[in-house]
Amino acid sequence: MKDETYQWVRYACENLEVARLALDAGHLNACLHNCQQAVEKMIKAVIVEQGLVFRKTHNIHELNEVLGASAIDLGLSTEDCNLLDAIYLPSKYPLGSALPDAEPDVETCKACLQIAEKFLSSAKHHLHSQAC
Repeated sequence: MKDETYQWVRYACENLEVARLALDAGHLNACLHNCQQAVEKMIKAVIVEQGLVFRKTHNIHELNEVLGASAIDLGLSTEDCNLLDAIYLPSKYPLGSALPDAEPDVETCKACLQIAEKFLSSAKHHLHSQAC
């Protein structure tokens, strides 16, 4: 594994752990933000490892399309991408939220955490990584 890939994986794993801790502590906004970040960073790890080119972006759908264009499918659905993209800005900036009433809830957090855990597991398998 490339050194840069390893750093992306390490950061993604850290974000996933923080998302779990945040949910357990009732910090729902932090949970959502870290779920999104975990997936974003793990996608970038795979992209870097494969030597693919990507634009600097936080858009999960766009990053996942980079993988798809190279026939790499790690199980992240369009619906998963849409949810993670919908929570990114609201988790950073409360105004103009895509979430109902601009407030995160436990069910949304659990759904995002499940997406992140599943995706990171699939990506780690693809990278042959034991991290996380």
